[in-house]
Amino acid sequence: METDDVSLREQLFHDRVREILICVQLFVCLYILSYLVLTHFKKNAEFVTDDIEDATVNKIALWLCTFTLSVAVCAVLLLPISILSNEVLLTFPHSYYVQWLNGSLIHGLWNLVFLFSNLSLVFLMPFAYFFTESEGFTGSKKGVMARVYETAVMLLLLTLLVLGIVWVASALLHDNTARESLYDLWEYYLPYLYSCISLFGVLLLLLCTPFGMSRMFSITGSLLVKPRLLENVEETMNCALFEEASLSRKLNSNTSCWLSLNMEAMKRQFVSVQSKRMALETRKKASPWQRNLGYPLAMILLLALTVVCVLMVCFHVLELLIDESAMPRGMEDPHLGLASFSMFGSLGAAVQVVLILYLMVSSVVGFYSSPLFCSLLPRTQDTTLTQIIVNCVSLLVLSSALPVFSRTLGITRFDLLGDFGRYNWLGNFHIVFLYNMLFAGLTSACLINTVTWAVQRELIRAFGLHRLPFTVTRSAIPFRLLLASGLSKIQ
Repeated sequence: METDDVSLREQLFHDRVREILICVQLFVCLYILSYLVLTHFKKNAEFVTDDIEDATVNKIALWLCTFTLSVAVCAVLLLPISILSNEVLLTFPHSYYVQWLNGSLIHGLWNLVFLFSNLSLVFLMPFAYFFTESEGFTGSKKGVMARVYETAVMLLLLTLLVLGIVWVASALLHDNTARESLYDLWEYYLPYLYSCISLFGVLLLLLCTPFGMSRMFSITGSLLVKPRLLENVEETMNCALFEEASLSRKLNSNTSCWLSLNMEAMKRQFVSVQSKRMALETRKKASPWQRNLGYPLAMILLLALTVVCVLMVCFHVLELLIDESAMPRGMEDPHLGLASFSMFGSLGAAVQVVLILYLMVSSVVGFYSSPLFCSLLPRTQDTTLTQIIVNCVSLLVLSSALPVFSRTLGITRFDLLGDFGRYNWLGNFHIVFLYNMLFAGLTSACLINTVTWAVQRELIRAFGLHRLPFTVTRSAIPFRLLLASGLSKIQ
């Protein structure tokens, strides 16, 4: 009997060590990847200075930002790893090589991501910001430790301020519970704070994701070679070459007849014509398959992903009205390898993973494309440390809310693990139902607006109406004018 107990304890010990090693290896890989990304965007002048103290402080802040970004990437991969692990265990239930892939490992990974994400949001990122801005208390000895002391005091004051604001908010909403939470900080106060942060992240995803889906079409179109209907590339390129040569001759001319011209406007026109000519050269060099097949396939793929997302959300809305189990909830013990989380099996699970990653990419694109946050877009070798900190916080808020976002919309049936499923607002039917309706409506409106205007713009360009002397808007060109122009070109 004692031998069985010893062997059981040894097995549990080995399982725990194996899970720790797997999590550490995963995090180290993500940390290295995040560090390479940040060093690609960071401003080198802030880290190579004559002041050794400032350089040391900036390096420590960069390490904290790298940790936060790696946690954000791991939060994005939580649901894909969990869904794919379940499908692997279903496919190879008795394989010796996948025994390490179990529910305990996945549950531990969810708990670690939740802990590190909240630690980064509440402590590490504010510490990094105050650390870079601090100079030490007046009269104290200068050095890194003086900055650490000032940062610790500022962080303590900020913590008290945030906790006070959250307590006042909880008191306004739940008076009796707020009084109890003053004496029960860990059980109610901190979970309520985490719930507010998650709700903010999910609302941010609700605004950024539909806008990002519409922007994905234009960004993909700018990266690929577009096919042009009824357009002679050779003729257009020759016109661009002649126009570029004429502007270049005017800019390089030293005669007095050009002194009255606006040189700045001419330079801008020259750069525009030059970029147009380079784009035409790229189109000319592209193969017929790349020119006529790559762009339509990419647009069809984006359109299919967006339509599938909208259809799944609409189906989830019907499920919410019929079945209570469609509500997002948490689970303590993930039973992996018993049943697929999609009614279409492994193919459906793969589609879920692709949709989750597509939602994350769309939310990031929409976040940086919005007028409110477009100034935060990082630039290669020209991003300040403060901008890096703000970007890491923004990406962490978006990524940590992605599992809740995907489960709330019904993109996956994988229930939330650990503390992700303990948010207060997840059990409110009206909030979840209204959230699904808003997402479906906003995404449909953005999709219809993008597709219709893109088709009209391509028709205008194909029929040559963009060369007209007046500004072309959505209502400026009637359909009969488009048809008449098209018939004249065909004849």
